[in-house]
Amino acid sequence: MTKEEKLVVIEELTAQLADNTNIYLTDISGLNAEATSDLRRACFKENIKLAVIKNTLLAKAMEASEKDFGELPEVLKGNTSLMLSETGNAPAKLIKEFRKKKKAEKPILKGAFIETAVFVGDDQLDALVNIKSREELIGEIIGLLQSPAKNVVSALQSGGGKLAGILKTLSER
Repeated sequence: MTKEEKLVVIEELTAQLADNTNIYLTDISGLNAEATSDLRRACFKENIKLAVIKNTLLAKAMEASEKDFGELPEVLKGNTSLMLSETGNAPAKLIKEFRKKKKAEKPILKGAFIETAVFVGDDQLDALVNIKSREELIGEIIGLLQSPAKNVVSALQSGGGKLAGILKTLSER
């Protein structure tokens, strides 16, 4: 790879890092061809981009990025695969499910950058799985806001629709 080609790759990686708020670094080395193919297929289904990256090029892209990756450049040793996703917990769920399904130890989570938080180490996988996506949070908030309104409406309906019943129900609430 020539110096110019490396610069182009670094620029592309820097752009990908800038465009994505959920970045996972994993180690998928040692997976056989079938398992690697299954992992790529699972990533495609979940709308997760998976790419094997040279550590030196990724480190330079991280340096060029405006984001603060904290300790993540330190985990760039050995084989590194980059997983990019719009949903913060999707790659973590995929990794956990893939391990369980294949009864394998890989992929190993090296680290993750979610929104602005940095997670380092495979022991962080459960914490990443439990992160709620933006859609899940919005759904919970809407559910919480609808609950009191539904209670009042059902209480008003059970009051028989008479003015005295409605006033009594409202005063109780």
